[in-house]
Amino acid sequence: MMLAENSIQLVPDGTLLLHFLFIGVMVAVLGRTFLRPINQILKERERRVRESLSEAKATASAIEDKRNRYQSELRQARIEGYRLLEQVRAGAMKEREVRVLLVKEELGEWASSQEANLRKQEEQARRELEAQASTIGTLISSQILGRGTH
Repeated sequence: MMLAENSIQLVPDGTLLLHFLFIGVMVAVLGRTFLRPINQILKERERRVRESLSEAKATASAIEDKRNRYQSELRQARIEGYRLLEQVRAGAMKEREVRVLLVKEELGEWASSQEANLRKQEEQARRELEAQASTIGTLISSQILGRGTH
């Protein structure tokens, strides 16, 4: 009990209303003089943040559009490059085929001329052999007959 007697006892009286009135006046004064400018600064900051965010989103969207356009143009350039390479390759293949055909024709003509040349040489050799055979045959027969007569 002794403890309760020494402690401060709060009993509501008329000063409590006076304290509430002072607190209300203080809140109103502070609200007009101090908190209103801070709130305006905070609202301005929030507005700027929203504007910056919308600008950043617009910039990001523009970057994305440009990146997509770049990739599309790059893809088209690759397709065009591959198409040109294919045209060059096809042209080279046609040129190669033409050259192969020309070489085949040249080889065919050369083979025909060589074959004709061989036939001529064969015919000439046959005539020479026939002439030589006749001469050798005469020589052999004269030697055989000439010996047999001795």
